[in-house]
Amino acid sequence: MLYLAEVQKQKGNLLTTNLLSSNTKTELKLLACQRTDQNWSTVPEDVIAAEEANKLNDGALVLVELTPNRQVQRIQEAGRPLVNILQNFSRQVEKFKLKEEEIDQWKQSLTFQAQELNRREMEMEVRLEQLQQMEDDFQQLEAQKEEFSNSRAEIEKLQQEIERNRQELQGAWEHLRGEQRRLEEFQADSQQGKALDEEQSRVLSELLSRLSSQVAPTETVREHLNFAFDLVERQQGTLNQHWEQLEQQKTVAAGKQEELELLSQTFSDRQNSWEQAQNSLYQQTAELKVTTAILASKQEYAGILKVQLRNQEDLCQQIQSLSGTSGEGILCQVDLKALENMALEELQKVVQDFQEKLEIDSSFVHDQEQELKYKQETIEELQNKINHASDQDIINLEMELADEKDHYQMLNQSLVGQRRNLLQRQQLLKQHQSVLLKKQGQTVTNEPEDNTIDLRPILLQSENQRQQQSQELQKLEREIEQMQAGIELSQGMIENQSHDLEEQRQELKTMEQNLQSLRTATTECWSRVNVYQESLQPIQDCLDGLRQKLHGMVESLAQVQQIGDDQLEAITQIRHTLLGLISQPELVA
Repeated sequence: MLYLAEVQKQKGNLLTTNLLSSNTKTELKLLACQRTDQNWSTVPEDVIAAEEANKLNDGALVLVELTPNRQVQRIQEAGRPLVNILQNFSRQVEKFKLKEEEIDQWKQSLTFQAQELNRREMEMEVRLEQLQQMEDDFQQLEAQKEEFSNSRAEIEKLQQEIERNRQELQGAWEHLRGEQRRLEEFQADSQQGKALDEEQSRVLSELLSRLSSQVAPTETVREHLNFAFDLVERQQGTLNQHWEQLEQQKTVAAGKQEELELLSQTFSDRQNSWEQAQNSLYQQTAELKVTTAILASKQEYAGILKVQLRNQEDLCQQIQSLSGTSGEGILCQVDLKALENMALEELQKVVQDFQEKLEIDSSFVHDQEQELKYKQETIEELQNKINHASDQDIINLEMELADEKDHYQMLNQSLVGQRRNLLQRQQLLKQHQSVLLKKQGQTVTNEPEDNTIDLRPILLQSENQRQQQSQELQKLEREIEQMQAGIELSQGMIENQSHDLEEQRQELKTMEQNLQSLRTATTECWSRVNVYQESLQPIQDCLDGLRQKLHGMVESLAQVQQIGDDQLEAITQIRHTLLGLISQPELVA
C-alpha cells in the first residue's frame, strides 16, 4: 500500500557537521494513505524505521510503498507526484464547479418548464370550461329553436283555422245575402197582394235560426292568439337574456382587444430596448477581447523578463561559484582540528558518505532542473496555444497556464535553497577531502592567488542589469494587475449585463407567450360573439316574423268579428221584418 510520509532523523553529537552522521537514526512518519487512484485519507500518527531514507534530508516528503508486514518495499521523492496530484485536484475542482453550474442551469430549466406546463394546463382547463359553457348555450338555443318551431306550427294551425272560419263566414254571408234577396222578393210579392202562409213562415224562421247559429265564434281563436302572444313574449324575454350576454361578450372582447394592443406595444418597446442592450453588450465584449489580447502580450513580455531574470540569477550564481564567494553564506566553517584528530578510517567513511550524499543531491537537483525546464516549455506551449486559440478555449487555457505558472514558481523557489545547499555540500566535501589527503600524506594542490580572476565587476554589472530588469518587471506587473482588475471589473459588468439580458429575454419570452395566449383568447371571444350573433339573429328574425303574423291574425280576427256582428244585425232585422209581416191580418188572408 502507498503512503505519504515525512522523513525524520535523530542526530547524534559528533565533531563533524550537523548535516550527516553515521549514528543518525532515520524514521518515516506516515501522514496519509492512498485508498484509490484519486482518494487519499489521513492515518493515525505512526512511525516506522527506514534505513533506505538515510540519504534523504530531514523533513522531506516521500511516497513509500509498504508490504503487508509494514516493510519498506519502495521509496521515492514526493515533490513531483504531489504537484501532479495537486494539479489533478485543481482540475477536478474546476470540473466539479462546471458540473454544478450545469446542474443548476438544468434545475432552472426544469423549474421553468414545470411552471409553463402548469400554466398551459390551467389555460386548457379554462378553455374546456368555456367550450362546455358554449356547448350548453348552443343546446339551450337549439331547444329554444325547437320551441319556436312548435309555436310557429301552432300559430300556423290557428291561422288556418281562422282562415277556415273566415271562409265559412263568407259562405254564411253569401247565404244570408241570398235569403235577403229572397226576402226582398217576398216583400215585393207581398206588396203585390200575395200572402204568407204558415208553412212559409215556419221555413223562414228555421232559416233565420240556422243563420244565427252559423255565426263563427271568435272567443276560442282569441284565446289561442293571446296564448301565442304570451309564448312569443316569453321567448323574446329569454332571447333578450342571450342578447345581454352577447353584449357582455362584446364588452369582454373589446377589453381583451384593447389589452392585446397595449401588450403588443409594450412587447415591441421592450424588445427594441433589449436589442439595443444586446448590441451594447456585443461592443463591450469586443472591447474586452482587445484588452485581453493586450494583457496577454504584456503577460508574455513579463514571462520573457522573468526568464531573463532567472537566467541572470543563474549566471550570477555560476560566477559566484567560480569566484568562490556567494555573499549568502555558501562557505561553511569546519572544525579542521577535530577533523585532523579523527581516525583515518572514520574520516574516509565520512568523506565517502559526503560523496554519496552529494551525488544524490546533485541527481535530485538535476531532476528538479529538468522538471523546471519542462514546466517552462509547457508554459511556452500554452502561451502559444492561447495566442492562436478561439474565444471558447481561451478561458480553459488561461486557467491551465495559471496553474502551470504557480507550479513553476513553487518549484523554482524550492530549488533556490537546494542549489545553495548543494554548493555548501561541495565546499564541505572539498574541505574534508583536503584534510583526508593531508592525513594520507598526499600533497594538496592549491591554485596560486596570482591566477585568481576578479569577477566582482562582472557581478556588479550583472546585478545592475538584474535590478533594472526587476524594476521593469515590477512596473509591468503593476500594469498587468491594473489591467487584470479592469478586465475583472469589465467581466463582472458583462456577466451582470448578460444575466440581466437573459432575465429580460426570459421575460420577453414569457410576455410573448402571454401575448400569444391573449391573442388566442381575444380571437376566441370574437368567435363566440360572432357565433352568438349568427345564432341569435335568425331566431330573432323568426320571432319578429311570428309576431307580425300574429298581429295580422288579430286584424283578420277583428274583421271576422265585424262580419259576424253585421250578419247578426242583418238577421235580427230580417226577423223583425218577418214578424211584422206575419202579424198583419190582411197579409195572412
